[in-house]
Amino acid sequence: MRDGRVTTSGGAASGLDLALALVEDDLGGEAAQKVARSLVTYQRRPGGQLQFAEPLGPGARSPVLRAVQRRILADPGSDLSIRSLSRQAGISERHFTRLFRAQVGMSAREYVERARVAAASRLLTETPRSPESIARETGFGTQATMLRSFQRVLRISPLDYRERFS
Repeated sequence: MRDGRVTTSGGAASGLDLALALVEDDLGGEAAQKVARSLVTYQRRPGGQLQFAEPLGPGARSPVLRAVQRRILADPGSDLSIRSLSRQAGISERHFTRLFRAQVGMSAREYVERARVAAASRLLTETPRSPESIARETGFGTQATMLRSFQRVLRISPLDYRERFS
């Protein structure tokens, strides 16, 4: 809440919103967006949305799984099937699936989807490229698949994301 020179907030989330608003006032929208990304939060949270987080959760304890996570983040458009990832890790698909969930707190498929959404969201805000092109590059294949993932992860469409955060 703003009242002249006094600005207040209640609660942790609204405190983050306030801090980002003050950064935006002092340093501009681009600076506020960079700070929001480093704080793993939106610059302005749309109502009813989940927080968008980068990075995508904790790093695995196992060096082999951390290497898998690095591969996913470095090239989200590549073959990131469970078969391919488990081969990289040198373990069976079943063991990989169990180990990944135990150490990362989500399935490898969820992690891949979130990594792809994160990569696509960056391209949507930092480039003028078409959603179709971005969907292909980031491993979604089609714009429709990317839309479903954005709705599931961020509860917003890719085009709405671009409009809001560009």
